[in-house]
Amino acid sequence: MMPARLNVSVGGLPSNKVKYSRLADSEDGYIDLQFKKSPPKVPYKAIALATFLFLIGSFLIIIGSLLLSGSIKVEYPDRTIPVLIIGVLVFLPGFYHLRIAYYASKGYRGYSYDDIPDFDD
Repeated sequence: MMPARLNVSVGGLPSNKVKYSRLADSEDGYIDLQFKKSPPKVPYKAIALATFLFLIGSFLIIIGSLLLSGSIKVEYPDRTIPVLIIGVLVFLPGFYHLRIAYYASKGYRGYSYDDIPDFDD
């Protein structure tokens, strides 16, 4: 003999008293806000540092080239090359990050403020 089945749902209510409604066919359970990307935060400190590096590097490159060409008289001419090398090493990261910041501010495809390291940690 088979026991009689009770019509009881998981919550303890009889299943004939629970009302179900069908989901709309166009609704897939997701909302658009889940997929909206928030605008990236502008890293002002990193852009200020890149500007500083760009300006110092430009200044050192100009001074180094003037020292190397002889426009500025120097007592020890062997110290002109390191000024030029340090200027180039400081100029390059500043120029690179300023270029990314400029293109990201103009909205060019492939450039974002997320590509610039942020120092607000």
